[in-house]
Amino acid sequence: MINRFVLNEVSYFGPGAREVLPQEIKRLGLKKAFVSTDKDLIKFGVADKVLSVLDKAGIPYTVFSDIKPNPTVSNVNAGVKAFAESGADFILAIGGGSSIDTSKAIGIITNNPEFSDVVSLEGVAPTKKKSVPIIALPTTAGTAAEVTINYVITDEVNEKKMVCVDPNDIPAIAIVDAELMYTLPKGLTASTGLDALTHAIEGLITKGAWEMSDMFEIKAIEMITRYLETAVFEPTNAEARNGMAVAQYIAGMAFSNVGLGVVHGMAHPLGAIFDIPHGVANALLLPVVMEFNAPAALDKYMEIAKAMNVYKEGMSKEEAARAAVDAVRALSVRVGIPQHLSELGIKESDLDKLATAAIADVCTPGNPREVTKEIILDLYKKAL
Repeated sequence: MINRFVLNEVSYFGPGAREVLPQEIKRLGLKKAFVSTDKDLIKFGVADKVLSVLDKAGIPYTVFSDIKPNPTVSNVNAGVKAFAESGADFILAIGGGSSIDTSKAIGIITNNPEFSDVVSLEGVAPTKKKSVPIIALPTTAGTAAEVTINYVITDEVNEKKMVCVDPNDIPAIAIVDAELMYTLPKGLTASTGLDALTHAIEGLITKGAWEMSDMFEIKAIEMITRYLETAVFEPTNAEARNGMAVAQYIAGMAFSNVGLGVVHGMAHPLGAIFDIPHGVANALLLPVVMEFNAPAALDKYMEIAKAMNVYKEGMSKEEAARAAVDAVRALSVRVGIPQHLSELGIKESDLDKLATAAIADVCTPGNPREVTKEIILDLYKKAL
C-alpha cells in the first residue's frame, strides 16, 4: 500500500514569527500582497499586527475582507474578481479557516479558470496548476487550514458545505504566530480548540490512518489536553497559546492526509443550513459519535485515554474507551461548550434533513464504523 503526505514548503512557529514575512516574500520573488482576512480581524487590530510588518518593509498590498464565518460561493466569487483587479501576485491569508479556505478557493480558480464555477471544485477536483502562492497566518488554534489540502465553502443555494480536496491548494508558507491569537475571545478559543481535538481524534481512528499519522494525532491530543483550558482562561499565556497553535497544526498535518469521519460529516450541514460555528458543532457531536465508534477502535481509544491522562493501570479496553469519551465530554463542559443541539435552536423536525446531508458528506465514508442515514439520525437525536 502507498501512503502520501503533503505538507507546506516552509512553516514557521513561535510568538512573533510574522516578522519573517518580508524575507520570505523576497525569497519567493513576490511583489504585492492580496490580503484576505475578515472585518472583525481588522476591527480589533489583529490584521494590523501583520500589515505593520508589510508597511515597515515597504511591501504594497490590497485588503479584501468580504468573508463570512462560514464562507460562501459568493464570497469566493467576489474574492476572485477583487484579486484580478488588485494587481497582486500572491495571497496573504490572515484569519481562521474561513479566511484561509476562501483564499485557497480564490488561488485555485485564478490559476485554473476552467473551474470558475466554485461548485465544480467539490470533492477531489482535477486541477492542473498550483494555486496562486498563499502565505497563511492563522489567528485561531483550530482548523489548521494553513497546512491542509482541504477547504470548505458553503453553497448557499443548495444549503450545503462543499468539502474540496486538492493538493494544489496548500499554502506555500505557513506562519503560526501565537501572538495573533491572544485577543481571541474565550468562546472561540474553546470551540476552535475542540475543533482541533476533533481533527486529532477522527484522524487517529479514520479508515485511512497509519503509523505516521497516528504519531502526529496522539501528540496533538496530548498537547490539547495540556494547553486548551489555560488558553481559554488565560488568553495571554504565551506557553498555552503557542502550545495550542502548534498542536492544531500537528493535528492538521495528519488529518489532511488521511481523512476524517462522521463527526465532520454531521457538523458540516449544521453549519451550512443553520450557520452554527463549525468548532461548536464538532465539539458538541464529538463525544456522542465517540461512543458509537468505540467498538471499532478500542485499541486507539486506549491511546486517547493515555494521551488525556485518564488511563489507569489494569483498565480493560472498554474501560479505557469509556474514560476517553468521558474525558472529552468533561473538557468540553469545562471550557463552556453547549452540550445539546436544542440549545442552538435545532428541533427534532430538522434532524431528517440534517441526516440526509450528513450521509452524503465527503467526510462520512472515512468513519471507522459503517453508518447509515438511520444511524446518523439516531446520533443527532442523542445530541439533541
